[in-house]
Amino acid sequence: MMNIPQHVAIILDGNGRWAKSKGMPRNYGHTMGAKNVEKICDIAGHMGIKYLTVYAFSTENWSRPQSEVDELMRLLGSYMKTCLKTAKKNNMRVRVLGDITRLTPKLQEQILELEEVSARYDGFNFQIALNYGSRDEMVRAMKKITKEIQAGRLSEDNISEELFSSYLDTSGIPDPDLVIRTSGEQRLSNYLLWQSAYSELYFTDIPWPDFDEAELKKAVEAYQNRDRRFGGI
Repeated sequence: MMNIPQHVAIILDGNGRWAKSKGMPRNYGHTMGAKNVEKICDIAGHMGIKYLTVYAFSTENWSRPQSEVDELMRLLGSYMKTCLKTAKKNNMRVRVLGDITRLTPKLQEQILELEEVSARYDGFNFQIALNYGSRDEMVRAMKKITKEIQAGRLSEDNISEELFSSYLDTSGIPDPDLVIRTSGEQRLSNYLLWQSAYSELYFTDIPWPDFDEAELKKAVEAYQNRDRRFGGI
């Protein structure tokens, strides 16, 4: 496939509705959705995509029923262990985007270990947005910049788009070329708003657990068929 997007970001939507359609509890959908992340990582790497970012848990997801939040946290902890092995096997660097301070100390430790161990790998780049919200990310970036200015390490004259980007969670990661949302909704839901300023958007009715290699290829083909022009109309 020609013109493969360097960075694909996905909003993993529809796990609960998918489970309900099969007469199963919502948590079953989340479990199957987590398994699908691993498959799509492997497929994306083989297709030549260099960066894959997935929206795993948003700042707004805390408002879900406590039992569902608890199960999601348990799943994430389990996934971090799996991801550690996958990272080594696939030469995959893993980074977590978002404010991890609200997560349990154990999950924070797992995240830091995963990031530290996988930092040496330089094959595929996988980012997990966890307790992430784009507005929250920008507010946190502004707080860091303000502290630097107050400490005299930075002048407001130095502030530029490039500098602001360097204070975001995605510092050092290229902006997504393609943003995919599964399961029919057509909005970004506070996901990578700064980074997606020039991204192509692709929406599909397929729920995340059913999103497979054929569906990813469809999304990439739609991207390839678009006329990418910058600086013009």
